[in-house]
Amino acid sequence: MTATKVGATATANERVNCRPPYGTANPMLDTPSITDAEFAQFQRLIYQIAGISLADSKKALLVGRLGKRLKALGLKSFGDYYRYVASGADAHERQTMVDLLTTNETYFFREEAHFDFLRQVIVPQHPAGQSLEIWSGACSTGEEVYTIAMVLADTLGVNGRWTILGSDISTRVLAIAQRGQYWFDRTRGLPNEYLRKYCLKGVRSQEGSFIIDPALRRHTRFMQINLNAPLPDIGKFHVIFLRNVMIYFDNDTKRQVIARMIEKLRPGGYFIVGHSESLNGLTETLKPVKPTIYRLPA
Repeated sequence: MTATKVGATATANERVNCRPPYGTANPMLDTPSITDAEFAQFQRLIYQIAGISLADSKKALLVGRLGKRLKALGLKSFGDYYRYVASGADAHERQTMVDLLTTNETYFFREEAHFDFLRQVIVPQHPAGQSLEIWSGACSTGEEVYTIAMVLADTLGVNGRWTILGSDISTRVLAIAQRGQYWFDRTRGLPNEYLRKYCLKGVRSQEGSFIIDPALRRHTRFMQINLNAPLPDIGKFHVIFLRNVMIYFDNDTKRQVIARMIEKLRPGGYFIVGHSESLNGLTETLKPVKPTIYRLPA
């Protein structure tokens, strides 16, 4: 795959040989209605699978997102679709349902103060010569991972010793993150300096998009992880980002998720949550450093 630095002029033979990560879906016509009882079944199922508490106000969202699956499978009602996915006979369709019902709003340098803290406090404290290991626990389409990568490339060097794991329950968003290709309307929050320095411009059929520089992407890895289940053997981390996902969990689920993730945090490591979130009353193991930033005692 080839591309050109953002801001440069593409030559005739430069081409990005990958498909765009975003497309436009046609709305489904004649979607069946859903009963309160059927909606409650989906609420229980997505809670059981992902720990997500789907509010009653999300009924229209569920109908809009799952309605096209009824048409694709030739099913006549949401009750039929529920019974199909709840049976577990079709693991791929079950994952498709999870992908469609998980919300993935994100952008580069979202809640920028966290990345300032990474740059100004965490990196200078980190022992020289030791690899800095970071986990983005709900990475969505990858903007958080690549924001971290840009900060670390700036502070530790593109060839420095650092790695980032990005995980999510949705295989759909992980495919986008792994690809590292975005349209220019996704540059919200991304400084022009970083856009020029760490991104390559798509050309020909990929014009209007940009790709994260492979020099940064080689420090990253992505995998599907359900935070509502026992965690796989992924190692230990100096920093864990878990931002803007716990707002979808009830308190019991939050406590369980945090407890699992703390087991993956190195002594002295930092745990960072979203600005609308708090760990108050959820754990006594992590100690607050400042609002939304916590630390595991060394």
